[in-house]
Amino acid sequence: MKRLLLGTSCVAVASTLSSGAFAQESTDTSADTMAIEEVVVTGSRRAARSAADTPAPVDVISGDDFANQGSGDMDNLLRTVVPSYNVNSQPINDAATLVRPANLRGLAPDQTLVLLNGKRRHRSAVITFLGSGVSDGAQGPDIGVIPAIALKRVEVLRDGAAAQYGSDAIAGVMNFVLRDDAEGGSVSAKYGSTYEGDGDQLQLAANIGLPVTDNGFVNFSAEWRQADATSRSVQRADAQALIDAGNSDVREPYAQIWGTPEINNDWKAFMNFGIETGESSEIYAFGNYAEREVIGGFYYRNPNTRSGVNSGDGGVTRLVGDMTPDDGVTCPGGINFNEGEATTGQVVDPVVIGSAEEAAQMAAIFADPNCFVFNEMFPGGFTPNFGGRLNDIAGAMGFRGELDSGLTYDISMHAGRNQADFFIDNTVNPSLGSATPTLFELGSYVQLEKNFNADFSYPVEVGFYSPLNVAVGFEWREEQFEARTGQPESFEVGILARSFNLTNADGDNVSVTQGFGIGSNGFSGFSPQVAGSWDRSNIAGYIDLEADITENWVLGAALRWEDFSDFGSTTNFKVTSLYKLGDALRLRGSISSGFRAPTPGQQQVVNVSTVFETVNGRLELAQRGTIPPTNPVAAEFGADPLGPEKADSFTLGFAADIGAASLTVDYFNIKLSDRITQSATITLSQADRDALVASGIAFAADLQAFRFFVNDFDTRSQGVDVVATVPLNFSDDGSTALSFAGNYTKTEVVDFNPATLDACRIQRLEDSLPAYRFSSTLTHNASKWRFLARANYHGKYFSAHADSCGLPIDGTSEITMDAEIGYNVMEGFEISIGAENVFDNSPTLNPWSGEVGSKYSEHAPFGVNGGAYYVRARYQF
Repeated sequence: MKRLLLGTSCVAVASTLSSGAFAQESTDTSADTMAIEEVVVTGSRRAARSAADTPAPVDVISGDDFANQGSGDMDNLLRTVVPSYNVNSQPINDAATLVRPANLRGLAPDQTLVLLNGKRRHRSAVITFLGSGVSDGAQGPDIGVIPAIALKRVEVLRDGAAAQYGSDAIAGVMNFVLRDDAEGGSVSAKYGSTYEGDGDQLQLAANIGLPVTDNGFVNFSAEWRQADATSRSVQRADAQALIDAGNSDVREPYAQIWGTPEINNDWKAFMNFGIETGESSEIYAFGNYAEREVIGGFYYRNPNTRSGVNSGDGGVTRLVGDMTPDDGVTCPGGINFNEGEATTGQVVDPVVIGSAEEAAQMAAIFADPNCFVFNEMFPGGFTPNFGGRLNDIAGAMGFRGELDSGLTYDISMHAGRNQADFFIDNTVNPSLGSATPTLFELGSYVQLEKNFNADFSYPVEVGFYSPLNVAVGFEWREEQFEARTGQPESFEVGILARSFNLTNADGDNVSVTQGFGIGSNGFSGFSPQVAGSWDRSNIAGYIDLEADITENWVLGAALRWEDFSDFGSTTNFKVTSLYKLGDALRLRGSISSGFRAPTPGQQQVVNVSTVFETVNGRLELAQRGTIPPTNPVAAEFGADPLGPEKADSFTLGFAADIGAASLTVDYFNIKLSDRITQSATITLSQADRDALVASGIAFAADLQAFRFFVNDFDTRSQGVDVVATVPLNFSDDGSTALSFAGNYTKTEVVDFNPATLDACRIQRLEDSLPAYRFSSTLTHNASKWRFLARANYHGKYFSAHADSCGLPIDGTSEITMDAEIGYNVMEGFEISIGAENVFDNSPTLNPWSGEVGSKYSEHAPFGVNGGAYYVRARYQF
């Protein structure tokens, strides 16, 4: 029996040629080549078809193309080899720093379906609340848990495929195929650092394949990685002003750090297993376990102006906390809580920060244990460190084969779970005053998914040039999102934020507080009122037809019905076609509809983020919450339960062979309706805050504004993908190849609710990703050494610095270079050295760097770190 490749039930077999950055569509049909290069591709349920003859464009990237790079992160590796794939560093971006949002064809992370061995991959628990416009509110899979050493190849279907695979397959499909070797293996060690001397990385990886009897295999892969943080910062203007005024407690050289985060104990382990149970059947299983800790930074809290901590009026007067308001003693500058006095409920003797009178007042406060200001704890201000411990585990098993009648079947089950435990350090719960801790466990998000699939395929003779392949299938899926409570101090309403009912000098009963913020500053912990578990289930059925109508014409059609427990059903279709104009030219195209279901997390999550808002003409840090659209307060502002996003798309292109070279050009057009995003920022009145508190959201008492998820705008994304490979025969000693991959994508907002999207958000949606990206790779492989050189082009982009269009950055285009040289010291043992961004190109300088200390735009498409070098040792056996 010819072993069925794991996770590839009822999908096509293709011939591809690895050439530098891409393993892209080859027409080499020699017997030897086919034996080596025959691989499974995504996007068809019909066997034995070369990628050059598939109606939809599919790129196949070999495992070696990932291994021969400097980065240890899968998102960065994909960005290098897939031009339409964009991801950036995400410094100071809440949970998005932990699981970075990535964009294929200019769409959101959760609009690309991710498969592992052909099976749907579960989502990350992390929701992107601050997503640079394009990714706002997205909840996509965590691709970073996949180690390069575990991969046989990655298949990228550049076409909508919701009719074939269900929700999320709008921008395309990425299928990560694990190694299935029954013998041999490899071990590698890599060290790298930036030219600046920070960001040191150490990575160890191993893979081994073992036979299981004479008819099976098990393949294990593991990787460990550690990465130091980087800093591409300047000193903030306000921090420098404090230093110049004599405040020696401000952190130097930078009060606030912008760069890539620190990554600790990044463990990843994968297993792939298969064993034949007969001449035409097998049992298979695969799974993974991964964990890592990521620590990033937040915005600097100025010791004079931070609202709710140091001041209640933007830095004019200082907040003074009375830790024992019932003892009859009045703190200087605080609130007198002695009922019946003339000053009851009023601030006592407020003094201006920095005035001569304040020095004496501060000395009195410091000496009185009942009176407190946070300058006692952080005289130079403070910068929270935000992080998370991420855990990912998944497993799949199934049984598949082929009956004598020609019917193929694949019955499988899969479960995946992703958990993010959040923490924040070097911050305070202001309402607790002097009793506050400075390290908080904030709670957790947990995403759990379960899948059952039954897929069948049968060839039927109907008089076409080939049998009509009829594929049908059924899917059941359950998805659950859970928010778990944090430690009480992270959300507790302390003494400095509690309300007191007093009688003022006029005899009126009034409610007063001391004006301090609630919850851990920067990221409030999850209280029991906002914690909970929410789930939904869905079932789906599909039919997929494909045949060679004539010798030169391939036609396919798919129809899928899916029903969700929370919003009802949807039906989607796809029609694909390919026509051969001789042996060297093929025209291809598709038309399809698609959808993406809102996740339970998007429908139910409650969160608070510290963001920049314009207050009285100046940027200030403010607490902005996200609440469920089903919350009564959100409903008052027009929120409705979420529905699915809907897509209509088509592609048209060609594949050509020009001598030994190959060329593909594909145009795509994706109209996406009812896109899910966060609503416009809604400023809260005191009545709104009171209503939110009454609904169980305790930290709402400290919110300046809130948002909720909505289906509220339509976009059109269109563009062109170009891929070319050219074998070059300079000499008989080795092989040389040149490859080119390019993408143009332009997204336009075609319809929107003005109450949701303003000009700033529209510009971010349309221009925050570069419209043009290209890469050209030259590789040479000889008996003892190999060489790789790659040029990368990133087009212009727009960046709203600190999420504010009041701080615009027009990023310029840039060309960067990568290079690697490898030498075989002995059989199976190679030493290599390389560099990414060889010439140390930097992104556009930030003209607003003094505002919050970032030297470059945080959204630079090729990162902010500049050049980096690495050395690697690898032994294969």
